Amino acid sequence: MDKHQLPDLIINGVSGGAGGTYNNVNMDGVGKVVGPIVARMFKGNGHMNLNDDLAAEEAECNGVIKVMGNMRFGTLKVGGVLNVGKSFRGESCTLNGMVSVKGDCELEDFVGEGSFSVGGLLSAGHVDFKLQSQGKANEIGVESLVIRQVNNGFWSKMFSGIIPKLRPELCARTIEGDFIDVEYTTADIIRGNIVIIGPGCTLGRVEYREQITVHPEAKVGKVEKVGE
Repeated sequence: MDKHQLPDLIINGVSGGAGGTYNNVNMDGVGKVVGPIVARMFKGNGHMNLNDDLAAEEAECNGVIKVMGNMRFGTLKVGGVLNVGKSFRGESCTLNGMVSVKGDCELEDFVGEGSFSVGGLLSAGHVDFKLQSQGKANEIGVESLVIRQVNNGFWSKMFSGIIPKLRPELCARTIEGDFIDVEYTTADIIRGNIVIIGPGCTLGRVEYREQITVHPEAKVGKVEKVGE
C-alpha cells in the first residue's frame, strides 16, 4: 500500500463518511461509514458504526466500535467494546475490554484482559488472557493457551453490574492445543500435549499426550493418556 498516494479520512464530532482505500482513517466522536474500508492505519474513538468490511495494517479501537462485515488487520489494540458481524483475522490483538465475533476468529497472538465471545472457531498461535467476565467460543484450537480469572478489575466490576450471572470463566465445546493451562473453564473435552487444569474447571474429558496436572478443586469426568 503506497501511503503517499492515498487520501486520509477524518471524522470528528457527529458525522459520517464513505468507504474506500485510505492512508490514515481517524474517527472521533459519533460516526458511521458506509462501504468497505481499506487503510494503512485505522483509529476509532467514541461510538462508530461501519456497515461493511474493515481491513487495516494497524488498527486501534477505543470506545464502542461495530464492524458489520469482516475485519482483517496486522496489529490491533482494543480499549472498550468491539463487535464484529462476520469473521475476525489478524496477526496480533491486544484487548482491554470486550470483543464479540459472530464468525470465526484467526489470530497469531491474542493477549489481554476482559471478555470475548466467538461464534465459531477461535484459532490462534498463542492466547494469554485474564478473564474479567465470560469468555466463550464454540471450538478453540491453539499452540498455547493460558487462561486466568480476575475478579477485581475494571471490566469485572462493569460487567457484573450489567450481566451479574456471567462470572469470569471460559466456556467452549472443545479445546485443543500443544500447551494448555486453564482455570475456571467449562468444556466437553480438552486435548493437548501438556495440560494443566486449575481450580474452578468443569470438564467432561481430558486427553493428554505428555504431561497432565489437575487441581484438587477441578471437576474432570475422565482423564486419558493418548498417543502411545
